[in-house]
Amino acid sequence: MTFVPLTCVPVATIVECKLSRPKYTPMAENQLKALEKKIDELIALCRDLNRENQSLKHDSRGWHDERLQLVANNDLARGKVEAMINRLQALEQES
Repeated sequence: MTFVPLTCVPVATIVECKLSRPKYTPMAENQLKALEKKIDELIALCRDLNRENQSLKHDSRGWHDERLQLVANNDLARGKVEAMINRLQALEQES
């Protein structure tokens, strides 16, 4: 096999080889269309999954904030109950 340096090949030939569309058999064309369809479906699925992921992240932040609020309310209620118990114990000791 002999190699021809690119400097010996006219640029137009190189460009023509790169730009000309290869000839596909009908089977290859069908496979290409099927592959194209699958790629489009994957792109749509990725978009849907991204939307769902963003929604789940948003929900998660909301649940996290709600949990923090519930913990704070629980601590406040615990403090009030402890204060009532202490007052009741103090009243009991006075009697």
